[in-house]
Amino acid sequence: MVSNDMVEIRWHGRGGQGAKTACMLLADAAGLQGKFVQGFPEYGPERMGAPITAYNRISEQRCTIHSFIYDPNYVVVVDETLLDSIDVTGGLKASGAIIINTPCSPQEMRPRLRGWTGKVCTIDARRISEEILGRNLPNTPMLGAVVKVSGVLESERFLVDIEESFQNKFAGKPQLIQGNLATLKKSMEEVQIG
Repeated sequence: MVSNDMVEIRWHGRGGQGAKTACMLLADAAGLQGKFVQGFPEYGPERMGAPITAYNRISEQRCTIHSFIYDPNYVVVVDETLLDSIDVTGGLKASGAIIINTPCSPQEMRPRLRGWTGKVCTIDARRISEEILGRNLPNTPMLGAVVKVSGVLESERFLVDIEESFQNKFAGKPQLIQGNLATLKKSMEEVQIG
């Protein structure tokens, strides 16, 4: 049984884009805020460019569900080309939102969403990551957009907690810590909610 406070997030991306990493970083940050969390990928053919799915459950109470997420509150699309081949809005709760990595506005994306009438959010994760990190790493901006849109974690505390995760993850590369934090902040400011 899903508790009323549980937030479920489904990530769609391609191998090598970091959707699984972003999913796990969100779980880390939520755990640091005292939440009960799950973060896990669905493995198919593991190769660069192949579609992948990852999932988060975040709750104030212990979660006893151990299955994929079929009716998420939020869907994150790290690669907009997946919209043409996967029904990413399948099962998405009417009160939820879809967050898409695209330079387009939410209104421009709506016709590609198979009749989805709920909230559409967009973020140009590629541009943000290329401007700040010097290469296309869309997962970090998408993570910032998810936190902003969902409100599942308090934004300022999230930035403090994720810095701790980054310090562990990038212990030998301190320049990546500040770059990734700047990327998160910019995406939280720029995500368009339609």
